Amino acid sequence: MPRTYSDPSTESRLSGPVMGTRWAARYQAPPAFDHAALSSDLARAVGLVDTQMSPWKPDSDLMRLNRAGPGRWVALPEAMLDVLARAQEIGALSGGAFDAAVGGLVNAWGFGAMADTPDPDAIRRAAADHRPAHLWLDVDREQCRARKRAPMTLDLCGIAKGYAVDRMARVMADHGVGHALVSLDGELRACGARIDGRPWAVALESPQEGRRAVHGVIELADLSVATSGDYRRWIGVGGERLAHTMDGRRAGPVRNPVASVTVLSGTCVDADAWATALLVAGPDEGPALARRMGLDALFLFRREGRLVEFGLGRFAFAAEGADA
Repeated sequence: MPRTYSDPSTESRLSGPVMGTRWAARYQAPPAFDHAALSSDLARAVGLVDTQMSPWKPDSDLMRLNRAGPGRWVALPEAMLDVLARAQEIGALSGGAFDAAVGGLVNAWGFGAMADTPDPDAIRRAAADHRPAHLWLDVDREQCRARKRAPMTLDLCGIAKGYAVDRMARVMADHGVGHALVSLDGELRACGARIDGRPWAVALESPQEGRRAVHGVIELADLSVATSGDYRRWIGVGGERLAHTMDGRRAGPVRNPVASVTVLSGTCVDADAWATALLVAGPDEGPALARRMGLDALFLFRREGRLVEFGLGRFAFAAEGADA
């Protein structure tokens, strides 16, 4: 068992580039601690996820699976199988609100690596060909392989970053660090609390276009948080603003008044995927799904030019209909 440091110490910070954004770690460890080794292992952990699961790298394992024809088993590494298996589980539990097979739609609408503007012909083809991953993808953990039973392009952007954060947390534990906050873009996980017992304070971003603003503060201890929203990446089509998140069930971008969904969970992979699923599910189905699954979720709805909060579980303090 790795030793957990509990003596008084100063807070240190590490960060590095990955996946078009940055990973970061705040932690508390003794002065003689090997920070360089920790930094190297954290970078390796997130780099492995990028190498295996990036839709932007032609030689990634994800793209290798995407290029395989239907019915062909493809050998895959353990980490990718972990993510695919959890994506399948949450896809089934959410009735397809979370769908790893939206890659074709992402590309057709100009949000992927293939194009940066919508292609009407590609959109029609992607919509006609779409099959939900949880029904048309087989994941064989025992034989370390997966196969598609229909043509599909997988995209793991709604879950892979959360998984990378969980791998960072395991690196922290392996180095004996019991007081840390690790993050990748908007996904975060607290490893324990701060060394003085206080929880880690995390800012909840306000879903405003073109600027970064704080909506509130969340306190974390041995807990993960992830947020999905409509305000980071979007395109304007016919006077309508379309978010980059795809709804596989209607074969197009999310179109609903949910501005953002924040989810708390023990693992960041679950927080990440469920935040995506609830955003896709929308203002009626989303809260019902969160309640059915016992999730801690905070919804921010756009209503008549203002933000309205609705919280469940540990977010239940946010009363339905309260102004944000």
